[in-house]
Amino acid sequence: MTDYESLAELRYQIRRFQHFSEGVARATGLQPQQHQLMLTLKGLPRNIRPRVAELAERLQIKHHSAVELINRLSAGGYVRRHRGGKDQREVLLTLTPKGERILRTLSLYHRAELRTQGPALIAALKRAMATTRISNRIATKSGDRIRSKSDEHATR
Repeated sequence: MTDYESLAELRYQIRRFQHFSEGVARATGLQPQQHQLMLTLKGLPRNIRPRVAELAERLQIKHHSAVELINRLSAGGYVRRHRGGKDQREVLLTLTPKGERILRTLSLYHRAELRTQGPALIAALKRAMATTRISNRIATKSGDRIRSKSDEHATR
């Protein structure tokens, strides 16, 4: 399998799962981005405060886009805003019981789909990583290696 084939297969497998995820989110009345924000909020590491800036970063969207998603989720009763402890200017976010219920349901569907589709996704990832390593060795020898965001973070 060539680099292009393995990367294309990986993108295809990711897109299949994403398509499933978007459909199941819409079936519950949520937009896919709203589901992603709720999952991100629930899945934040304990040492990260649940603020708009952190959610925007983890979703890789602009701050104002995160605010709009939060506004819609808040209006629907899925999330709530509350003030931080010491700094009353700080706005923190939590899922409401309604948000917890819908996220739990969506997560069960996603886990079931991963049990079915996961092996193909993992195989595609392994193939892409294996062929990419070969390409990187060749590109590094020729000085053509492209730096990724993870490379930039590793050198800081």
